[in-house]
Amino acid sequence: MAPQSSTIFSLQAPKDISLNELDAELNQIWQSYGITGENGGLPAATRATTFTLVVYEPEETQYLLATLGFYNGPLDGIFGPQMQAALRQAQRKYTLPDTGKATPETLAILREEFAKRQGIEAAEDNPAVGIPSFNAPSPRIADEIALRNPCRIIALFPIAGEDKGVKAQVSAYCPIQKQSSSTLICCEYITLSGTAAALERVGGMIPALLIGGLPKFLWWKATPDPNNTLFKRLAEVSNNVIVDSCRFNEPESDLLHLEELVESGIPLADLNWRRLSAWQELTAEAYDSPHRRAAIREVDRVTIDYEKGNPAQALLFLGWLASRLQWQPVSYQKETGDYDITQIRFLAQDQRQVEAELAGVPLADVGEIAGDLIALRLSSTNPQADCGTVICSETGGCMRMETHGGAQSAGLFQQVTSLSEQKAEALLSQQVQRWGRESLFEESLGVTANIFKLETNS
Repeated sequence: MAPQSSTIFSLQAPKDISLNELDAELNQIWQSYGITGENGGLPAATRATTFTLVVYEPEETQYLLATLGFYNGPLDGIFGPQMQAALRQAQRKYTLPDTGKATPETLAILREEFAKRQGIEAAEDNPAVGIPSFNAPSPRIADEIALRNPCRIIALFPIAGEDKGVKAQVSAYCPIQKQSSSTLICCEYITLSGTAAALERVGGMIPALLIGGLPKFLWWKATPDPNNTLFKRLAEVSNNVIVDSCRFNEPESDLLHLEELVESGIPLADLNWRRLSAWQELTAEAYDSPHRRAAIREVDRVTIDYEKGNPAQALLFLGWLASRLQWQPVSYQKETGDYDITQIRFLAQDQRQVEAELAGVPLADVGEIAGDLIALRLSSTNPQADCGTVICSETGGCMRMETHGGAQSAGLFQQVTSLSEQKAEALLSQQVQRWGRESLFEESLGVTANIFKLETNS
C-alpha cells in the first residue's frame, strides 16, 4: 500500500505578478503571517530557509512527441525543422490538420496518447501517476521534495508559440505533518514561464532569487547542453546540477555532454546513477568472500540486459565495473534490430581481452523508468575460474542469462530488489541532502565517454 502523503495547506495560491515585484511579494506573504484552521488548531507559518531548488522542465510538446516516438532530437525547447517534421508526422497519424504547429488539438491528442501509454485513466491533473505538470504552477512540481525538504523552488517552464515575454507567479504551500508542531515550515514557489528565448533573456535575474548563503540546486529535466546560455548561467551558481539520464532522448551524445560538464568543473549528479546502487552492491558482494576476491580478475565476459529504449543505465553500470577493474575500452560496435546489441572490447591491466555485450531487450510490460537493468552475467573463458555470477531483477531475466551460455556455469545467483522509490522526485529528495562532486560517478562516466569516443574517432 502506498504511503499516504501529508496534507498540503495552500498559504498563497498562485498569483500573477510582474518580475520586478517578486521579492516584495514573497516578503509580504511572510510578514507576521499566521494561519488558523476551522478549529483554530493550525500553527503559525514561516518560510523554509534550507536551500533553493531551480527546476527546468522540458517543453511539453517536445517532451510528449519524444515520449511517443515522433521526435528523436534533443529536448531543448527549440521548434526547428526536426520538431515541425515530428508534429506533421503525429498529426498525420492522428488524422489532424497537417500544420506542423503545436495546435491545441494536437496537444490534446498527444496528452491523451501519453496517458494511454502510461496506463493512466485520467490524463488531467493526476500527478500521482507521473504525468508531467507542464505550465501548471502548483505544489505538484515537487511534492516529494517539498514534503521532505521544505525550501524555495523556482520553476522554469519553457512554452511553445509566440514570444510574449515571461509570466511570473508566486505561491506558498505548507506540508502539515502528523506530528504536532508550533510552526508550519512552508515552501515558496516562484514560477517563470515563457518561450525558451524569453527565459534566456531573464536568466540574469534568476541568481538574485536564490537564497543567499544556503545550498543551491539545479534540476535540469531537459537535455543538458553545455552551450545553452541559461543552463551555463544557472550551473555556475549551483552547488549541484542534477539530471536524470533515463529521460535522455539521445543517450550517447547526452552522456558525452555530461562528461564535458564534469571536465569543466560542474558538480554533477545523475538520478539514474542512484538506481544502480542495488546492482553495484550485489556485484561487489558476489566477490567479497576471501575465496572469490581473486576470481574477479578472471572475469573477461560481461553480458548486461536492459529494457530496450534507453541504454544509459547499462552503459553507466559497465563504466563503473570497468573503472573499478581498470579496463580500458579499445573497440565499440552497435547493431539495431529486435534486440539492440552493443559490443565493447576492453583491455585489462594484464593485457587480457574483455568482451562486453549490452542487449536492449523488448518487453511487453515495461517499467516506468526507461532502460531499467534486467539481468547481468559475469563469466570467464578460463574453465578453472570460479567467477561465474548472474544477477537479475526477475526470474525471466535469469532464465535468459542461463540459456546465454558461457565457459562455465554461474557459481552464484542473486536477485536484485528494486529500490522502493525509483521515481525522480523521491531520488531527488535524497540528492538534495548532499552536494558537491561525486568521484565514483565521474570516473564511471569518464570510462563511458571514452567508449563513445572510440566510435567518434573510428
